[in-house]
Amino acid sequence: MLYELTHLAMKLYTVPKALSILHDYTTGASARGRLLGCWETEHGVIVGRVLLLREFADVHALAEERQRILTSSNPFGVGEHLESFTVETYAPFPFVPPVRTGRYGDVYEFRTYELKVGGLTPTMAGWAAALPERTALFPLTTAMYGLDGIPRITHIWPFPSLDQRLAIRRESYERGIWPPENGPENIAHATSTIAIPAEFSPLH
Repeated sequence: MLYELTHLAMKLYTVPKALSILHDYTTGASARGRLLGCWETEHGVIVGRVLLLREFADVHALAEERQRILTSSNPFGVGEHLESFTVETYAPFPFVPPVRTGRYGDVYEFRTYELKVGGLTPTMAGWAAALPERTALFPLTTAMYGLDGIPRITHIWPFPSLDQRLAIRRESYERGIWPPENGPENIAHATSTIAIPAEFSPLH
């Protein structure tokens, strides 16, 4: 199982129009992969963008879709609304269960950590030890590592609200649950984005 995280940069004020098109594009009969989530970015390094998370059964299905995206003049069906895009391939941490769609929260946080050389293995070891207690506070959508580009991990967390996000994170720090061992020491650069799920998003 592989995941594809797509960042769609839309022209100013066109995100609502793009979302209505993406609804049909990602859930219709011609949709590729399995749509897990669609979000509009709200706070963070990048705002005014759309994030798509899709699941593919194997590398062949993902490669076929990647080839289609790269050779299409309208790869996501939103036409002139799209300014640019990036697509990233990920594999889930081996101890993290598959993404389960459903209602989890009104806001989602996407955190990406670019890792130091050799940092992935100790990072995953720390996560494996710390994650059961951390997810007892509130569930994790997924934690995954990049298979292309800069060595990195991306983890996605749902929260009932921004206020509860702060409360949950504060409790995890105060109780010594989080961050995991070997985590901060292996981070070269970190970014965080808050995103709001679209109405049609399977994760919401």
